[in-house]
Amino acid sequence: MNLKRASLALVAPVTALLAVATPAVSASAAPVAAHTTKVPCRAWMSTSTPKDYSTIDVWVATNAHAEVATAAYYRTTTTKHSAWANAKGDAEIAYRISGATPGYKVKVAVTVASGRNWGSCSTSFTPHR
Repeated sequence: MNLKRASLALVAPVTALLAVATPAVSASAAPVAAHTTKVPCRAWMSTSTPKDYSTIDVWVATNAHAEVATAAYYRTTTTKHSAWANAKGDAEIAYRISGATPGYKVKVAVTVASGRNWGSCSTSFTPHR
């Protein structure tokens, strides 16, 4: 059996199984994956070595009016914040550093979304006393 016939032989039972499992949905009505474009994302901290009990900012450059979500992964907890980029594509999200483990590198994951498209980037900081 050649490769083309083998692949057709495998597809037919799967198609039949889908038709039995979902009788109201035909194979031609299956959704097609939308093409997504990566949204630009660049992030940095206002300071990479903040003191305990200070406030620092995550600065993000992306598309205009994009939604921006951040997650800071501390040693014992994760803190999430979100904001919207302005008309220039800039966003600033404040983090209050309160009793974070000194010397522990806190990674900050950033996700940006504009319509159905999205992108991601990251930055970090290391608190000290």
